[in-house]
Amino acid sequence: MAYIGNTPAENYASFETETFTVSATTNYTLSHAVANENEIRLVINGVVQQPGSGKAYTASGTTLTLSSATASGDSMYAVYLGRALQTVNPPAASVGNSQTAPTIITGQTAETSIATDDTILIHDTSASALRKMTRANFVSGIGGTNTPAFFASISSDQSISNNSTTLVALATKVLDTDSAFNNTASNYKFTVPEAGNYQINFGIRNSNFTAARIDVQVKKNGNEIVNAENASGGNYDTAYGGAILNLSVGDYLQMYVYQTSGSSQNIFSARNSCFMSGYKLIGV
Repeated sequence: MAYIGNTPAENYASFETETFTVSATTNYTLSHAVANENEIRLVINGVVQQPGSGKAYTASGTTLTLSSATASGDSMYAVYLGRALQTVNPPAASVGNSQTAPTIITGQTAETSIATDDTILIHDTSASALRKMTRANFVSGIGGTNTPAFFASISSDQSISNNSTTLVALATKVLDTDSAFNNTASNYKFTVPEAGNYQINFGIRNSNFTAARIDVQVKKNGNEIVNAENASGGNYDTAYGGAILNLSVGDYLQMYVYQTSGSSQNIFSARNSCFMSGYKLIGV
């Protein structure tokens, strides 16, 4: 006859057995505590013994007491009837919240570091299912670091010729995470090591001169791509700007300045007033 429903796990259970070293005594110690003698089946010399007071044996806690002493040559073992060694796995989808302990995860050993190939559980809402993914994929999907990143400024006041576009000598590297900024003479360039969208910021401050116009340019591969202009050109005036640029590996950025004061003038080096900086945006 077919069985309707889940097959009872007890059909697949085995029970723990304890074999004793026998001597001429009536008293033995069980490895596992029991409520009474009915929780074990005792077998001596192949014969099942009857449990109970006035019969073959009694048991309470870990104390096993025989009604008659065994002999040193006897064999004796006990089967723990209430102690299953093995059961089948529960049927799929049969375990709910009420069947699990609240400490199933809480209180377990916390990880202090995670390898890139370790897996993380996530819930797929469209499939309504738990899935796993590696830490490396998880991090790349939700975040990361804003690198490559750089910040460079001029190390001393720099002379800018009148009506001339001059490369700004960004000789001081404040930050250069990927060693991608070349601060040597005639270079002063950031060469893109990793493709993506970059936030680029730049600016200058003039050193106590009046100009009809101050223009700051950022050039990509030698061509102007973004600029900032100050048309009033008062004493210590500034021109600052920023942009998001899509850059490919090998592209390079340089910063130039143009002024129309009528003569050569300096731009200001103190407090990183003349600078170019940038960093790669995450997930954009």
